[in-house]
Amino acid sequence: MKSRKLLLLLMLFSILKISAQNTALTGSVVDALSNDPIAGARLKLEGTAFTKISETDGSFSFTDGTLESASYIIEVSKPGYVLLRIPINLTIGQLKQLGQIPLQPDLMKEQIQLATISLSESELNEYQGGTDNIAGLLHASRDVFLNAAAFDFSSTFFKPRGLGSEYGTVSINGLEMNKFFDGRPQWSTWGGLNDLQRNQIFANGLVPGETTFGALAGNTNIIMRASQYPRSTKVSYAAANRSYTGRIMATYSSGEKPGGWWYALGLARRFANEAYVEGTLYDANSFFISAEKKLNSEHSINITGFYTPNIRGKSSANTQEVFDLKGRKYNSFWGIQDGEIRNSRIKEVKEPVLMLNHFWKLSDKIKINNNIAYQFGSTGNTHLDFGGTRLVTQTDGQESFVGGGSNPDPSYYQKLPSYFLRFSDDQNFEAAYRSQKDFQDNGQINWRDLYAANSISLNNGGNSIYVIAEDKVEDRLWIANSILTANINSSVLINAKLKFSYLNSENYSEVKDLLGGTGYLDVDFFSEGDRAQSDLLNPNRIAFLKEKFKYNFNWKASSAEAFINTLMRSQKLDSYITLNLSQTNYQREGLYKNGNFPENSLGNSKALEFTDYGAKAGTVWKVTGRHLIEFNSAYLTKAPALKNSFSNSRQNNNVVEGIKSENIYSGDVSYIFRSPLLKVRFTGYYTQINNATEISFYYADGLSGLGRNSTTAFVQEVLTGIDKQHLGFELGAETQVTSTLKLKTAMAIGQFIYNNNPNLKLTSDDFIEAQNYGESALKNYRIAGGPQRAAQIGFEYRDPNYWWFGTTLNYFSHAFSDVSPLNRTNNFATDSDGLPLLDYDENMARELLKQEQFKDYFLLNAVGGKSWRIKDYYIGFFMSINNILDELYKTGGFEQSRNANFRTLKADRDREQPVFGSKYWYGTGASYYGNVFIRF
Repeated sequence: MKSRKLLLLLMLFSILKISAQNTALTGSVVDALSNDPIAGARLKLEGTAFTKISETDGSFSFTDGTLESASYIIEVSKPGYVLLRIPINLTIGQLKQLGQIPLQPDLMKEQIQLATISLSESELNEYQGGTDNIAGLLHASRDVFLNAAAFDFSSTFFKPRGLGSEYGTVSINGLEMNKFFDGRPQWSTWGGLNDLQRNQIFANGLVPGETTFGALAGNTNIIMRASQYPRSTKVSYAAANRSYTGRIMATYSSGEKPGGWWYALGLARRFANEAYVEGTLYDANSFFISAEKKLNSEHSINITGFYTPNIRGKSSANTQEVFDLKGRKYNSFWGIQDGEIRNSRIKEVKEPVLMLNHFWKLSDKIKINNNIAYQFGSTGNTHLDFGGTRLVTQTDGQESFVGGGSNPDPSYYQKLPSYFLRFSDDQNFEAAYRSQKDFQDNGQINWRDLYAANSISLNNGGNSIYVIAEDKVEDRLWIANSILTANINSSVLINAKLKFSYLNSENYSEVKDLLGGTGYLDVDFFSEGDRAQSDLLNPNRIAFLKEKFKYNFNWKASSAEAFINTLMRSQKLDSYITLNLSQTNYQREGLYKNGNFPENSLGNSKALEFTDYGAKAGTVWKVTGRHLIEFNSAYLTKAPALKNSFSNSRQNNNVVEGIKSENIYSGDVSYIFRSPLLKVRFTGYYTQINNATEISFYYADGLSGLGRNSTTAFVQEVLTGIDKQHLGFELGAETQVTSTLKLKTAMAIGQFIYNNNPNLKLTSDDFIEAQNYGESALKNYRIAGGPQRAAQIGFEYRDPNYWWFGTTLNYFSHAFSDVSPLNRTNNFATDSDGLPLLDYDENMARELLKQEQFKDYFLLNAVGGKSWRIKDYYIGFFMSINNILDELYKTGGFEQSRNANFRTLKADRDREQPVFGSKYWYGTGASYYGNVFIRF
């Protein structure tokens, strides 16, 4: 009897199990405007582990076999669309068909995001490393703190958790685009294609991505497949007064065509004769094409190509003296030539990218994505070069170079009033007055004088004294990877990737413009004999237009990487474990035999090899449907960037002695609350970065131990064994006061410091042997790079008639000037003869070396817009105004290292106006961005 009852129970269990397996939820996602299918939409049953991504035809299906009889809310989201939440009831054994789910375009968020990308991508400068990591946050529109960081904090060069973009990854179609050179993505390579970059998958912080192991600052995958764009045509025009003054953009996506084809096209132009900062031109064009073919139910092929040639005029960092005389818009890099603005420092990027993507659906549970990309072209940075004009043989048979020109920079320290007042007992007030008046009345590069100097030299049998030189980088980069996605079951998902990349990069200087001359003598005017030669194999060379000179070398770099991520889901926990292994190789090949380093400049350098590994683990504990706690942790090693691996790559093959991979420990914990009326995320984080390396280039005075009379040299500062500590917390909260009004607040409090005293060496062609100055006392100094504390309060109003308005008040503090590591070594207390300074005062030294903290400030920003739907057309406009109150603030700065010891620095600081004061960048004043568009 018992056995019969047991058999009946087993049969009943089997029937119930079969019924559960037949429970299903299906439907499709479409664009509310065009009714076309939307691919890549994310569908999630709230409070469960069930998540699906819509197919190319917009369809989705939950058939995992463990759906229970219950009431659910299905959340449908896609970047560029309004979040949709649909209540549903499921019954065991039921096939629930939702039909078409229309998503409304979120024109407010879309326009704000596009404006922010457009304005941030070109406001980068070489010192600060820019805001590249901000652009990757823009799709995360549902996170209040990330919204604040992307839209309002970015103009101050705020970095979430104090991390630069080299600690994050950016991928396009699953292919990582970070550069070998500095580890950063170069957004200008695909700039201007904003409307085609809405499809982004972003993983915040330590969380691994679907296509990459990631790092510390999050990872973004921009999906630019033709099949992922809904059918539409859009034309827009934007006007601004910040990075550029105008932008025209047009995009077209076909939707699915007969035969399983999709197409997407994009064209854009951005321009400015002069943007907010004086003399900063902007000239950029963007071209995009993508075509995708669905070969059958299992295979699809996508081809993508984009080319965004762009030219941008740079701006100078200025001392307080220059600011007082000329204001925050002043830029010393330009002057008027033939009635037009000409900037001497131009950055030009011409790097086309071609991609081939293969999508292979082995089954409903297993997919493989194979990708290959080729990036080529060049990046150039121009500057004025000046030096010797002709070779002269003396009566004793010695050769020398004569006729060098003076520095043409109008803000050069010898042309400013402080230079003529630097000696308290011998102040030349007349010269100071004349220099001040000339600087205030003119203060720009005098192109006519440069042409005139070259003409005089030419008439006297010489060559150009002044030329425009361009530092060129010609990259040839191949990237290939294979990505596996396997849904083992409804609870386990595995992502894995194999990746290989190879770079061949030629680096050289080229004569861009002879400025009326016929040639330029390729020697170092400040050196003698063989040491003056850039290339001993071609001595005393005359470089003509478009010819290489000064330096020429190749970099070869490669990397191989594998990672695997296992995601485990349950009703209460979503957890992951991720492992990564990689190998990176670098080598320099010198093409010139440099006169200063004849034995160590031509041919191949030592090969560098770094083997790195990493592990990440994290979990989200769903305490209840509204309360969640998230943990993330990581330990990883990171190969140094190419630029920090060779101490003076333009002249020799020397690698950084004892260079190692960085060791990184990091963790964070978040409390998350979400309800229909209130959303809150509070996160605390800690990161330790050890064994970092940094290389800097500058002129230094007051160097000790050189064994020669002169204590001035142009040096390469090699700082090794740097430890950094980043800790703090982030808060984001918003409340839906009414159906139309939302209040929001965000806050970041961080402390980013040097956590040890790294070692400092100087190399230079002025002294053959490297000078080891030992420890640099940097411990507990703040790491520069934007404010370390920020806060926001604001609101958004959305009217049912499709107009919106919002404003935010933002507060920033704890931004610091970058300190000089050399001034924190034993050289600071040492005389030029290597003996201790007799007048050294420790208390005074402590005051001189105190790190400068910039003053706190507030920024008031506002956004608004309106859209209309007229039959099958969307028409709208958008306007944002930043820094409405025209607040003056510093975005960054650095100490000059010209005064490298106590005596010279104290003498300079004691002056009413220091000759070598810190240099600063200033934020943009009141600025606007306006955009009108039509979409159909």
